[in-house]
Amino acid sequence: MSPDDIFAGGGDTGRIMARLDWSRTPLGPVAGWPQSLRSAVRIVLSSRYPMLLLWGPDYTQLYNDAYSGLIGDQHPAALGGDVRVTLAAGWDVLEPLIVDAMATGVASWVPALRLMLERAGYREEAYFSVSHAPARDDDGRTVGVLTVCSEVTEQVVGERRLRLLRDLSLRGGDRTAGVAETCEQLAATMGEHPLDVPFAAIYLRDGAVLRRVAAAGTDAGGRDVAASLPAELPADAATEGRQPAAGLRGTVRLDVPEGLDVAGGPWALPVRETVAVPLPSADRDQPLGVLLAGISPSRGLDDAYRSFYHLVAQQVALAVRNCLAYEEERRRAEALAELDRVKTTFFTNVSHEFRTPLTLMLGPLTDALADAGEPLGPHQRERVDTARRNATRLLTLVNNLMTFSGLEAGRAGNQPREVDLARLTADLAGVFRAAVERAALRLVVDCPPLPRPTAVDPANWETIVTNLISNAVKFTFVGEIRVALDSDDHGVRLSVADSGIGIAEAELPYLFDRFHRVQGAQARSHEGSGIGLALVRELARLLGGDVGVTSAPGEGTTFTVVLPWSAVEPAGAGPAGGDPGATARAMAEEALGWLADPVPPAAADPGDAHILVADDNGDMRAYLARLLAGEGWRVETVSDGQAALEAVRREPPDLLLTDVMMPRLDGFALVRALRRDEATRTLPIVMLSARAGSESGVEGLDAGADDYVVKPFTAAELLARVRSNLRHEDRRRPGTGQRPPEPAAPVAAPAMTAEPVRRTAAAVPPIADLDVRWTYPLEPTASSQMRRDLRKALDGSVDLDLLDDLQLAATEAVNNAVEHAQQPARPEVDVRLSVAGGVVRLSVQDYGSWRGRPAPRDRGRGALLMNAYGDVRVTRSATGTLVTIERRLPEPPG
Repeated sequence: MSPDDIFAGGGDTGRIMARLDWSRTPLGPVAGWPQSLRSAVRIVLSSRYPMLLLWGPDYTQLYNDAYSGLIGDQHPAALGGDVRVTLAAGWDVLEPLIVDAMATGVASWVPALRLMLERAGYREEAYFSVSHAPARDDDGRTVGVLTVCSEVTEQVVGERRLRLLRDLSLRGGDRTAGVAETCEQLAATMGEHPLDVPFAAIYLRDGAVLRRVAAAGTDAGGRDVAASLPAELPADAATEGRQPAAGLRGTVRLDVPEGLDVAGGPWALPVRETVAVPLPSADRDQPLGVLLAGISPSRGLDDAYRSFYHLVAQQVALAVRNCLAYEEERRRAEALAELDRVKTTFFTNVSHEFRTPLTLMLGPLTDALADAGEPLGPHQRERVDTARRNATRLLTLVNNLMTFSGLEAGRAGNQPREVDLARLTADLAGVFRAAVERAALRLVVDCPPLPRPTAVDPANWETIVTNLISNAVKFTFVGEIRVALDSDDHGVRLSVADSGIGIAEAELPYLFDRFHRVQGAQARSHEGSGIGLALVRELARLLGGDVGVTSAPGEGTTFTVVLPWSAVEPAGAGPAGGDPGATARAMAEEALGWLADPVPPAAADPGDAHILVADDNGDMRAYLARLLAGEGWRVETVSDGQAALEAVRREPPDLLLTDVMMPRLDGFALVRALRRDEATRTLPIVMLSARAGSESGVEGLDAGADDYVVKPFTAAELLARVRSNLRHEDRRRPGTGQRPPEPAAPVAAPAMTAEPVRRTAAAVPPIADLDVRWTYPLEPTASSQMRRDLRKALDGSVDLDLLDDLQLAATEAVNNAVEHAQQPARPEVDVRLSVAGGVVRLSVQDYGSWRGRPAPRDRGRGALLMNAYGDVRVTRSATGTLVTIERRLPEPPG
């Protein structure tokens, strides 16, 4: 075999070997090579896998193209040379393997063998999976070693760095730790990986400086590097590049800080360079701080090393941001808790202050009604009795507030005493019999004697029972109310069931929340504090039990209070009876007030003004009727807005006096309906409301009312307002007694309904669940396209008022995206509409950065409008801004 044949097909390395003067090497001229060497060289050169052949006692090296790339700039000088010179830096590791293969003739395999190489101008940490097999001459003697190797440096180093990133994620995940403690944990984690992070320091922005909060690593003297690093750095953008603070402007490569002597890498070589990486925040212009970290002297700062440090900085920044967010949430929670404590204290103090004047009111009023020596006349008795009933109602509200504030503050009283619980419950239910029968309902009381004696706090039990029965009366219009008390092996169970309007399943989880009201529910009255059911739950738990509810729209509701026997076991001796107290009587009287029959207009001179009064409070209706009738006007009263609408349809009055908060149809909807009807567009309307403040007045006038009177008001004030509006109406009447013709309305008025122009929720079939998405170009036309798509998707499924609200909110979100999304990764905006669980959700996603201000702070006109029409959340991320608008669908009338 000629020399050309030996090296043929060996690529660049083969051509170099063919030109090499081998006579100057220990192997001698190629012509004198034994056949075994020639064959081994052919095998090496023909392989695409890195292979190295060592031949003879001088370990003369021959290799192929693939291996030449592993030794870097030592090729091609290494060809024909001594491997002990070429791989001198790692020979202490390789020699035992090579010697063993030659001595024993047995091949070996070592995965991920770490070697020091000097192939790129520095002592490099490299890893190889290596096989050493004996190479034999023609006589079968082992005269060399055939090495097959594969570099796995990237895999080994990459897995090692991934472990560090994983550890950082785990140890930085505790948001409850403070920022300083979290940074110390992160620094300690980096200190456990010195091969990649010889030392590290975390600097966070603190006003005009960067303050060091944590550091890891030791210097040559075994001291913490923190002793040699500055505690503060100026956070000025003009900081010179040699300072770590320059990393605020982007990743920079720096010399090791003066005076810091740190060793790193597998062979403890001096660390000469560091990298400063910004810690990103939500605001790109204001990084959280800087990560200052050493560069291993055994690894070059290539793209992979830079990316690794960027990921480390992101992990640190994420942990810090989470801690800052948690601290902000904690501070907000503490502020809310303090506000709640202040509120509870305020309610407690005010409630106490209320009780004194209420006592001084109720005492004389009760005495006046019971005075047989100087009895009141019929008219005075009616006035005083009205005052007494409403003072008693106010006292009940005050007592409920005091009880609730005591429960919140942990000071609620619970003084159980042995009572005949069945008799007490039956007596409490009996107090409501008159109100239930006046409502044309049946009251069924099923409270047989219990098999065991019981002890409860009578006042707390009275509050539970009366609130549940009162609630049943308010929302039941046909059928019956059933109050039952029974027991089993586990305890006592009270149930109050009605055949009322029922409650939608989506509302049940919130039913016992404070101040929660089911929107749009048909009720006898809108009056109430909104804490009745919340008070029932808290008192039931105070007594040692709990309360639950089952309901279905149109089928009624059942509340069940369960008290375990252990909670009602008597501790004292001798049963004591229980009688209904003031709470039960006051709530029963209030329920009677909801049920007062409408008063038709009294017979009077046809020329007298006819006034229609709409209010859901019976005492208020009676008071207004007496007050207005005393002026000679004909007065008709109704208890809600729908009844008022029907009364106007039968006989239009000369003036409508209406409350705002009423069942079935509130005052605002009533006024809008009348103003949109041609026949009643000019009807004088005076609104009454307990909602004080200029905003409420503006809302009433904007709805179309002629005047707005805030409760409490004086009789003289109200009469003056009524006279003024009647005189104004008289001036509009010509001598014929008819109103002059009015110009045509802008739109044709439909038949008189609660909402003559808009469709109401009752007229719209339930909307099916859906999930649709649209993508629009980031252009001003996006919002108009979106409105068309949204109307097409929802028209006919929701009432037009709700559809308009959703369109307005979504339009503002899309316009914000078009106006604010800068340098978008994708020049488009995605809109998603989903309907599920009775909730409409609109999501608007852009893919740019918002012009220099984080989205949560952009509280301009758009944000205000979006919040006015739905519940809005703004989430900012590296990919863009997501605005989510949610709106609960109204429940259909029961």
